[in-house]
Amino acid sequence: MRHGNYKYKLGVKPQHRKALLKNLAIDLIEHGKIKTTETKAKALRSFAEKLVTIAKIDSVANRRLVFTKLNNASAVKFLFENVAPKFKQRPGGYTRILKLADPRVGDGAKESIIAFVE
Repeated sequence: MRHGNYKYKLGVKPQHRKALLKNLAIDLIEHGKIKTTETKAKALRSFAEKLVTIAKIDSVANRRLVFTKLNNASAVKFLFENVAPKFKQRPGGYTRILKLADPRVGDGAKESIIAFVE
């Protein structure tokens, strides 16, 4: 039984979903905030916050663990050197989702901005 094990499916296959979350997380780490659909932002929130929690303790093992999830050396370096030190004293809640009023023009999807809190 899968009681309480909800995962945002995003209408794609598991390999596509994994690649999508990985790329969104890399963009979020490098740019600090990104604009995407509301559902993708909610799915990204848990993925990105787990990465920041791991990165708060800078060790070789943690760097390798994050690298296995992101597969991008520059994003891992930026996460450990610039993003994670800002959240050393914060117990969680590293991201914020701001819902935008206007839907996307092409398909009317609800959009939002996901960003790290300051």
